[in-house]
Amino acid sequence: MRLRLLSCVAVPALSIALAAPAFAQNTQTTPADATTQDQGVSDPNEIVVTAQGRAQVLADVPLAVSAVTSTQLERTGANDIRALNQVAPSLLVSSTGSDANTSARIRGVGTVGDNPGLESSVATFIDGVYRSRTGLGLNDLGEIERIEVLRGPQGTLGGRNASAGMLSVTTKQPEFTFGGMAEATYGNYDAWRLQGAVTGPLSEQVAFRLDGLYSKRDGFYHDVNTGRDINNRDRYLVRGQLLFQPSSDISVRLIADYSHRKEDCCAAVYATADVSSTNAGLIAPGTPVATVLTGITGTTFAQYFPGYNNAYSRRIATSANRSYTGKTKDWGFSGEVNWNLGDVELTSITAYRDYDNTQASDADYGLADILYFGPKSGRHFKTFTQELRFHGDAFGGKLDWLVGGYYAHEDLDTKSELKFGNDYGRFAACRVVYGSFSAFYNPNNVGCLTPTGVAVLSNTLGPLGAAGSAMVQGLQRLDTVRNVGDDTANFDQTSSNFAFFTHNIVHIAKGFDLTLGARYTNETKKLNANFNNNNTVCPAQQAALLPYMGVAALAPLAGGIITLSCQGGSSSALNALTLNDTRKEDKFTGTAILSYKPSDDVMIYASYSRGYKAGGFNLDRSAFKNPSATQPLPIFPISTANAGYYADVLQFDEETVNAYEAGMKYSTKGFNLNVAGFRQEFSNFQLNTFNGTVYLVQNINGCKTSLGGGDRDLSATTGACPAGQTKPGVVSTGFEIEMGLSPVRALNFNFGLTYAKTKYANNLVGSKTGAPLDPALRLLPGQLLSNAPELVATGSAAWTPSLGGGLRGLLYVDSRLADNYNTGSDLFPQKTQDSFVVVNGRIGIGSEDQKWALELWVQNATKANYMQVGFNSPFQAVSTTPTPGFPGGSQIFSAFLAEPRTYGITLRSRF
Repeated sequence: MRLRLLSCVAVPALSIALAAPAFAQNTQTTPADATTQDQGVSDPNEIVVTAQGRAQVLADVPLAVSAVTSTQLERTGANDIRALNQVAPSLLVSSTGSDANTSARIRGVGTVGDNPGLESSVATFIDGVYRSRTGLGLNDLGEIERIEVLRGPQGTLGGRNASAGMLSVTTKQPEFTFGGMAEATYGNYDAWRLQGAVTGPLSEQVAFRLDGLYSKRDGFYHDVNTGRDINNRDRYLVRGQLLFQPSSDISVRLIADYSHRKEDCCAAVYATADVSSTNAGLIAPGTPVATVLTGITGTTFAQYFPGYNNAYSRRIATSANRSYTGKTKDWGFSGEVNWNLGDVELTSITAYRDYDNTQASDADYGLADILYFGPKSGRHFKTFTQELRFHGDAFGGKLDWLVGGYYAHEDLDTKSELKFGNDYGRFAACRVVYGSFSAFYNPNNVGCLTPTGVAVLSNTLGPLGAAGSAMVQGLQRLDTVRNVGDDTANFDQTSSNFAFFTHNIVHIAKGFDLTLGARYTNETKKLNANFNNNNTVCPAQQAALLPYMGVAALAPLAGGIITLSCQGGSSSALNALTLNDTRKEDKFTGTAILSYKPSDDVMIYASYSRGYKAGGFNLDRSAFKNPSATQPLPIFPISTANAGYYADVLQFDEETVNAYEAGMKYSTKGFNLNVAGFRQEFSNFQLNTFNGTVYLVQNINGCKTSLGGGDRDLSATTGACPAGQTKPGVVSTGFEIEMGLSPVRALNFNFGLTYAKTKYANNLVGSKTGAPLDPALRLLPGQLLSNAPELVATGSAAWTPSLGGGLRGLLYVDSRLADNYNTGSDLFPQKTQDSFVVVNGRIGIGSEDQKWALELWVQNATKANYMQVGFNSPFQAVSTTPTPGFPGGSQIFSAFLAEPRTYGITLRSRF
């Protein structure tokens, strides 16, 4: 793990390093992160990690940390951090609407990645440089030395956004001996992956390394309407490095990289009973939603739902005029200086990152043109970070001390071109008519009403009385909501934070160590937002129909028409708003660990740690809420007078965690065993969920007193917690087992087991002040979190026998078993994923000196069918009134599926 540092020191330190006297290098420098490469056997007594800010042997680190070596990554076929799922049971990495939305979870805790305003609970570092969102670290990374997976809060060294854990990726660095590698892979779906690297000396003091890769693949989903394939791959990466070692005391590593992606991502299927049995009956010929969708598009059921009860065929039908094209440019540079000043070692890491992603999408994921993101939608991060650490010992080696500082400045610009499609108005009107006036339903007419329906409903003697004409006109205006919405909604956020930290290991007695760490973090976030929305129907509907909201018999219909016209806060009235808001916070975090080694092979430890995840702003206009129950969203009229309310409602609070852990590590030649038990208590847990209409962000807390079911009903006003009675809203308890066995030199086994009961409290509220839980989250109390299986087991076996004649074979297999879990933040049963097993395998032959190797491989060998995330199909319901087994009423669901079986051949050479 490389950590973050304070500004203005790297540049002078680098200058001094380069000006230092030359020092001849007669041998290759041994990297501090050396790993065992001998046929992939990973001995914890030989693997060196930096999980505590200094180089330590893995077996001596009193933390729950896994080190995945380059050999393990190569054999499991890992090209990015998502593949770590297969070898790290406590980790789950998944993607949704785009790669930028990737989220990571450790021990069942993580942050849904769809909203860039929420930072990750699992901090990601690549070569010591912090990536503020997991998706920013999701790319083919070239050759990797190792990846460290740190479990539990890492608030002392990992900083403000490591409340659940940390991923630290270390790429291979330059060497002073000339060498390199080349690799070519071909697989099904016409997949090509070409990778190469070269390294060597430029002088006695300078070494270089150049990595490059190119990857291209056809998409996994086939659109039967347009003939296109979606979820393809087309990307490349270039990384250059220089290593300066002008003396034995100074090392300077410079890295610059650039990557580019242009891919069509990310399609979803309709979730029928074969995705989750709880969807049975929601999508079928003649059901309300299917009737409306096929009616407005003039299609048959089979044409609209080509994957009906065969979702894993990945056959979909989407709007021909909507794109899934996404473009990502990710580049940056960093400089790491390590300088031995005598009794003190200085480490400085300076970095700048620029990540620019745009992503278009057919956001309803179906044939009707209901909702879409235009090509200008995206996010742009520009991040500067500086870390400085000083490390040494004192009192005759009794104290191993470390102090440091960190500074970061990030500019985040998001643009949303979210618009209602050409079919939205008719679809929305038909929702109302089919649900309330089915006898007058006609999807071919304006307002979805038959001429008889218009006449009957408009008549003052009809069922709507004197309001009939206004309601019919409202339905007809609703029909005109077509291809309108955000030309752009612009949210610009600037974040600056600094921190000071210390991490000290006190050697109390032989074998006894006490580790004490503390960190102070101060952060300021500034938000600016403006809107360019052309939905003029919304304010017109509000002006015409709000007077009827005071009439009990008419309020449901009038409110429904207004809400459907203004879904997600889409209104041209927003153009009057320019939001400016500032949020400041500071926190202390820390850790205390007591460890004891009764022998060289055994360590036991117990620890406490406190972690922190920054608060922020919900960068989504759908978060706008109206405090008046008699006015559907948004507030009308919008003016500068209520602009402050709009800004305030976007804020969410910081998340904190108190964690307790005890563990044992046993390591001897050929065998290692790690066991850890943990309890983690999260307050102000940041939850982001999509309810089919809007994105909700709430800070989840528990209540010490019973809410009498007020948090489990459909009311937004019941279930408040008395002042001073809140408690942690999420608690994760469980244990982890890791075991490695190498009975002979060519045979290696690894096993991992995680049992984590990561649950919500029985009585939940939606803020630290005890405000009621949003009714969309009414299923959460007392349940496991989403994407948090109780039990996960992983295992791998590798056999690399010598075949004689300078040849060596390879037989490798790994597997991951996941217990059943719910994939949706609101825990609707239609998003439940049954337990499954994923198996990867590899067989090959190569030379003993690794100059060449030929391997056949397969991933997901058993064709396990499972979804990554289930979600409410946007707006696609006729009635959301709950019925037994269907808390969303007639709401139908979609799913982002995991990858199908892939297989291929790889030719590799090292020199």
